[in-house]
Amino acid sequence: MADEKDQSTDTCLGNSTLYQQYLAEREEVLRHKWLESERAGRDIGFERALVDWVLNHRAKWRKNRQAAGA
Repeated sequence: MADEKDQSTDTCLGNSTLYQQYLAEREEVLRHKWLESERAGRDIGFERALVDWVLNHRAKWRKNRQAAGA
């Protein structure tokens, strides 16, 4: 019974637009973290990458994504 409930929850999350948006943004933050860490010569950490990406890149990324119909 618990497995059926977990599968149902996973299916709902997988179909959720909000969850898909979260996953796409998370992927962009991880990409940004990697690029900035390479530039700094050290791991800058997820939190710093997240804050930097949100402040400097998120609005443009969302605008471009919306224009592309995603």
